[in-house]
Amino acid sequence: MSYTVFALKWRPQNFDDIIGQNHVVSTLKSAIAKNRLAHAYLFAGPRGIGKTSTARILAKALNCKEGPTITPCQKCVLCKEISSGRSFDVIEIDGASNRGIDEIRNLRENVKFAPTQGKFKVYIIDEVHMLTTEAFNALLKTLEEPPEFVKFIFATTQPHKVIPTILSRCQRFDFRRIPVMEMITQLELITRKENISVDKEVLSAIAKSSDGSLRDAESILDQLASFSNDKISLKDVVSVLGLVQQDALFEITEKIIQKDTKGTLRLLNNLIDEGKDVSVLLANFIEHFRNLMIAKVTHGDSKLIDLPTESCERLLSQSQSFTMEEIFTAFNVLVATQEISKRLESLRIPLEISLVRLSHDKKGFASVPKHAGTIEKPAQEEAKNPEVKEEGPSPAGQTISLENIKESWQKIIENLGRIKMSVATYLNEGQPLKLQGNVLTVAFPKNYSLHKESLERKENKAIIEKSLSELFNTALKANFILSQEFKQKEDSQNNPFIKTALEMFGGKVIKEG
Repeated sequence: MSYTVFALKWRPQNFDDIIGQNHVVSTLKSAIAKNRLAHAYLFAGPRGIGKTSTARILAKALNCKEGPTITPCQKCVLCKEISSGRSFDVIEIDGASNRGIDEIRNLRENVKFAPTQGKFKVYIIDEVHMLTTEAFNALLKTLEEPPEFVKFIFATTQPHKVIPTILSRCQRFDFRRIPVMEMITQLELITRKENISVDKEVLSAIAKSSDGSLRDAESILDQLASFSNDKISLKDVVSVLGLVQQDALFEITEKIIQKDTKGTLRLLNNLIDEGKDVSVLLANFIEHFRNLMIAKVTHGDSKLIDLPTESCERLLSQSQSFTMEEIFTAFNVLVATQEISKRLESLRIPLEISLVRLSHDKKGFASVPKHAGTIEKPAQEEAKNPEVKEEGPSPAGQTISLENIKESWQKIIENLGRIKMSVATYLNEGQPLKLQGNVLTVAFPKNYSLHKESLERKENKAIIEKSLSELFNTALKANFILSQEFKQKEDSQNNPFIKTALEMFGGKVIKEG
């Protein structure tokens, strides 16, 4: 007998088997019981959460010899044929490969014929958004006035791509991602029935990595059952999926709390040596600080964190070592690292720098720049009404010089850090070059085009000009250039973070030329 994969073997066969979609199940049951069934349904939601399975179960409920019924018998010929996909009265169509007008014309011709055995002819069209506009239009008339024995069930992961004229003719059900705890319960059932031995943390790791898709979780469990010998361990899950263990996130965070910079970098290096994807690690670390924030605010509410109780308790405990300002600072640092990494070939270096900054000392924690204690305000919000006049000083304006600006440069950077840290980080690499009228020119080295382009974005430039104008009580405009003569800041050895790294690794700065 051929092997049946878990995703098929454990596919729900009746309404009560459907996981995490109680709002859909209860409505469909009520419609069947009251004989108030629509002629067309749209099942929308992410992949692997039960849309097509629910469509098949609805088809069985309608065509079972006991039907229409909310509890198909699973024993009659019609139930068995629908479950195995062999029923002539339940036609499943893949919208991706049958998306043209000719296929829909054939459907429109065949829909006239009565069902062969059951009471209804059910058309299930998966990924219906893939149909062409012409195909949708060809379907409209049939969809609006189908024969009384025909039901349409459309499934899609992208309902916004289904044209409004089709949507208006369907009853829509939005399927939800399966919550982690409900997924764990289902995986526990499968491992028990399949006699699979697993460590306690394994199912949680599988569920979390599946992003709400039960089908994905079942497939991962199936793969691990084949991969492992006697017992599936957390090490197996991490090895197969390349996951970052929850413990590793707690450990790195603990090193940050202890201000153990060397230990922080060693843990990061170990994870990278184990083959962990640095971008995944960064994303997980951002999520970890989000969870710390939620734990601190809600006293560890597991419903909002969606992790096992033990992890929620540990998050609550660890969150007590941070102020809310420090959590926001860390979050800002990590998000800025993610932004910068999109333009760099290496993510490891900016992540190392960020972790050194966070773990350096109490003073260093808040210095990126040091006043970045609040979540970055939306750039659009900051760009609104910058109230910067095009030219000339304000009525209460004051005479300023380039020297005034140079002396206040770090204060300017720190002020910007309160508003948008990425802008402050980029601007910090430039130097005021000249002040002509009310236009300040900031110069960057030739190879710093990334910084120049980022700061020239409309919303970022507006933030800088507003901050400058408010600080000096004079309307100022900003201009950014690349200069061959302008070199990268030479005082890198005096930077506290670079200095720490040099001392830690016994390194030195090598100058070009």
